[in-house]
This record gives sequence, C-alpha cells and structure tokens, in this order.
Amino acid sequence: MKKRFGIDIDGTVTCPTSMIPFLNKAFNLHITLEDIKEYDLTPLVDISKEEFAQWFRENEPFIYRDSPLADGAKEILTKWKQTHELYFISARGSHLQQITEEWFLENTLEFDHIELIGTHDKIAAAKNFKVDIFFEDKHDNAVMIHEACQIPVILFDTPYNQDPIPNGVIRVNNWQEAYKWVENWLK
Repeated sequence: MKKRFGIDIDGTVTCPTSMIPFLNKAFNLHITLEDIKEYDLTPLVDISKEEFAQWFRENEPFIYRDSPLADGAKEILTKWKQTHELYFISARGSHLQQITEEWFLENTLEFDHIELIGTHDKIAAAKNFKVDIFFEDKHDNAVMIHEACQIPVILFDTPYNQDPIPNGVIRVNNWQEAYKWVENWLK
C-alpha cells in the first residue's frame, strides 16, 4: 500500500556533520559532531544569537549546496520512491528552493514534493500533506509531529537530540535501521 513519507532534509537526508567544516573555518574551531550537544549552536561559537543568525543567513546557500548525503540515504530513498510518495519538508526558507532542488538533482534524489517552510514548526505541513510517517533529526520536532499527527516519527540519533522520546518516536542510528523499521511497519 502506497504511503506518503514526510522527510526532513538537513541532518536527516544530509549528513548531520554538514555544517561543521563551515563552523570550524568561520569561528576558528576544531569541533566534531560529538561536541554538538544541543540544536542551538551559539554556545559553541561564542557570539550572540543575532550575530550567529546573520552569519548563518549569509552562509546557508553554500552550506546547503555542499552538504553531503547521509550514508545510505540515497539508496533507501531511491527504493522507497518506487512504491511510496516522498515529501521533503524542511525548515529552510523558500528563498532556497532553487538551491535545494539543484542539490536533489545533482545527487540524483527523486522527490514528489519539496516544501521549504521557513520554520521548524512542521506540524501544519505534515497535516496539510497528509504524511503517514515522518523522518527527522530535531528532537522537539519529532515529538511534536508525533503527538500532533499521531504518526510514527523516525528520529535519527545524534548527540544533539538525546532527550527522552515517547512511544511512537523511533530512534535509529542510520538509514539502514530506518529502512528495517519502516519495512516491518509496512507489513
């Protein structure tokens, strides 16, 4: 039975380390993914939230253009595209639509729809597109989407999303584990 998958992009389809080289270069740091213990990066860079927001706005097109795929994402999403609908729902702003679509084309990732909502609140988009399952890396997003939509949410494990999760949010280490869980769920 065909399902509609709601899928976050950054830190989920892209490798969660994508921003680290940019942070290290811009702020003269030597951090790794293990150093990122929360989603808010300002404590690591030692500048104000406003200054960091400005830096991010200026650099996000380059970060998104150069983000590597998460291991296994392409193979598994390609399999799922054959029998399911893939709706990518991202907090990226709509001004990044062209860069985002170009990245998908360059990485030969097929999609049914890409929705850049400009906010981390993905509940309305998940409901609007009637997704049956969601894939996310941001802890509070995963929990809120699950609770509001009553759908399973696959949470990709990272050092920055370690808070407890309710039943219905499924923590996985990689796309292979996500694939196994989803294939079992589909039966």
